[in-house]
Amino acid sequence: MQFLSKTLTAITCAVLLCSASAFAQYKLPQSHDKQHSELLASQKPMAADIKVSNVLRYMSELQKTALPDEEEVFGDYWASSGVNPYAGVTIPETKDIDVSGYVHPISGRVTSAFGYRPRFGRIHRGIDLSLKIGDTVRVAFDGKIRLTKFERRGYGYYVVVRHTNGMETVYGHLSKFLVKPNQIVKAGDPIALGGNTGRSTGPHLHFETRYLGLAINPTELIDFENGVTIKDTYSFNKQQVEKSNVRKTAKKRYASRRKSTASRRKTASKK
Repeated sequence: MQFLSKTLTAITCAVLLCSASAFAQYKLPQSHDKQHSELLASQKPMAADIKVSNVLRYMSELQKTALPDEEEVFGDYWASSGVNPYAGVTIPETKDIDVSGYVHPISGRVTSAFGYRPRFGRIHRGIDLSLKIGDTVRVAFDGKIRLTKFERRGYGYYVVVRHTNGMETVYGHLSKFLVKPNQIVKAGDPIALGGNTGRSTGPHLHFETRYLGLAINPTELIDFENGVTIKDTYSFNKQQVEKSNVRKTAKKRYASRRKSTASRRKTASKK
């Protein structure tokens, strides 16, 4: 028993010595805190190695990824010599259109509204804004010039611009072009000088807003008194816009005329 007790005591001491040795082996040096602080101080944030040129290059690559959308806007139905190039296009029933970047084309008052004109027997598909010959006309939204053209019996000298929001605007009765087809323009850029050309009874700007060829009453999206859009987003409704492009007054006048003619014939037959 005495021998066993001594043996156990020896083993216990050996274990304790090994544990102490292991603890001494893994114990952090006293200089650790100082070294740790110096290591943190020498570190740089990741952004420190990113140069401005690299950021600009990255932004440029991001912009390139957006080009397919713009190519679609300025590619499809582009090669046309008419004001409405969208023959056969499928028009959505509704569409939210961003009009937040609008700039007023001219600071004139509205002299003629959108809609049917009994005097001329046709629909006025835009509004007229007063100006003096030579006044600067500016583009309403960012976009690209599609047409600069002359029409003697209609718009006179006119410009058609397709915009990044999918709309097109038309500027008629001009005296001089300041842009060329396929030129990129920013909202507010000068595009022409006002005039009195074409079918015009006096100097003014004929201004149209269209979506996929359908003429929209400009006063539905623009507050012309203050020169701003009514809302940042215009809610296009195909059914409502198509109704505004129908000659309602002409149909009523025609129906009234037929009724009057039938009444006279009935009276004459009684005699």
